[in-house]
Amino acid sequence: MSKKTRQNTTAKTHFLDWLSARLPIDRFKRYFTHYYLPSNLNFWYVFGSLSLFFVALQILTGIWLTMFYIPTSQEAFNSIETIMREVSYGWLLRYLHTTGASFFFIVIYCHIFRSLLYGSYKKPRELVWLIGVVLYIIFLVEAFLGYVLPWGQMSYWASQIATSLLASIPIIGHDLMLWVRGNLMASGETLHRFFALHVIGIPLLLLFFIWLHLVALRKVGSNNPEGQQPAYLASDTNTALPCMIPFHPYYTVKDLFALVIFLLIFFAVVFFLPEMGGYFLDTNNFIPADPLQTPGNMKPLWYLAPFYAMLCLSPNNLLGILAMFSAIAILFALPWLDRSAMNSLRYRRWYSRLALGIFILNFFLLGYCSMTVLTPTKIMFMRILAINYFLFFCLMPLYTRYDTCYEKKQLTS
Repeated sequence: MSKKTRQNTTAKTHFLDWLSARLPIDRFKRYFTHYYLPSNLNFWYVFGSLSLFFVALQILTGIWLTMFYIPTSQEAFNSIETIMREVSYGWLLRYLHTTGASFFFIVIYCHIFRSLLYGSYKKPRELVWLIGVVLYIIFLVEAFLGYVLPWGQMSYWASQIATSLLASIPIIGHDLMLWVRGNLMASGETLHRFFALHVIGIPLLLLFFIWLHLVALRKVGSNNPEGQQPAYLASDTNTALPCMIPFHPYYTVKDLFALVIFLLIFFAVVFFLPEMGGYFLDTNNFIPADPLQTPGNMKPLWYLAPFYAMLCLSPNNLLGILAMFSAIAILFALPWLDRSAMNSLRYRRWYSRLALGIFILNFFLLGYCSMTVLTPTKIMFMRILAINYFLFFCLMPLYTRYDTCYEKKQLTS
C-alpha cells in the first residue's frame, strides 16, 4: 500500500470516528446494513421496499409540481395545463406523479396480499399490521386529495359529493361539512384546504407512521413464507427453522432487481399509456370544473373503487358511510379474528385458502363494478359481493379454529 493510500485510509478512519462520536452510526448499522432477515423470503417480500421507492417518487415529483401549481379555483386547472404544455418536461413529471400513485397502490395491494397469505398480522406482529392499516387509510385520503387538485369536472364533483356525505352524520354533520368545505358549496376555499393537507399536513403524518412502521418491524423481525419465528425471537428454538442472513447485500440485490423490472413496466405505462383507458386519469377531468353541469358517468379512481362501491350500495347516505368505514375498520380486528395456530397459508386447510381467494375476487369485482354503469341487476350482484367481503372476517374465527388439527398432523409427520 502506498503512502498516499495509507494517508487517505487514516483520514477516512479519523473522520468516521469523529462522526460516530456525534451521530448514532452504530444504531444506523443495526437497523440497515446489519439487519438480518430469514433466508427463505420470496418474491412477495419485495413490495415493501418498492412501496418506499414510490413514496419517495411521489414526494419528489410532488415538490416539483408544487412550484408551478396555483391552488385557486380560477387558476388551478390552467396551471395544470401550463405544466403539461409549456414547462420543460412538465408532462413527464406530472405523469410520473399520477401514474406513480396508481403503481404505488398496486404495490401496496400486493404487500397487503402477502401479509394475508403468510399471516404477517399475527403475533408478535400485530402492531406492525395496525400501523400498516393506519398508513393505508392515510394513503387513501392523500390520493383523494391529490385527485381533487386539478379542479377538472371529476375533481370538482368528487369533492362536492365527498364533502356532502358528511352532512349525513347526525348532530355534527352539517357543521363538519361547512368546516371541511369552508363554504356552502365546494369552492376555492375547499381547494385551498385540500392543497394544504395534500402538500404539508398528510405527508408529515405519512412520514411519521412510515418511520413507526419500520421501527415496529425491526423490533419483531420480518415474517417468512413458512410462518416460523427466527431463532432470536422464537420461544421454542426447536421450531425456529429459517436461518438468518444480512439484509445487505443479499436482499438489497433482490430488491434492486425487482425495482428494475417494475420500473420497466412503470415507464412503459408513463410514456405510452399514462391514462390507462381512464383508469389512471379520467378523461372527464381534462374539462374545467363546472358547478352547473354534472358529469354523466361518475366513477372513482380504481384504488378507491371498492370502498366507493360500499358507499353506493345503500339507499341511505348514513348507512353507506357506515358500510364504507366498517369495511376499512374491520381490518384492525384481523390479528384477533384469525384463531389459527399457524401463520402461513401453506399449512392451512383448503377452506382457508378458498376463503382468501373469494375475498380477493370479491374485492376486485366490487371495484370493477363500481367503475361501470350501474344497473339494478349489477347493484344486487354488488350487494352480494359486499356481504361476502364482511363474511370473510366474521366467519374467520370459526374456520381458522379448525386449522389446528391439520397443522399438528403436518408438524408431527
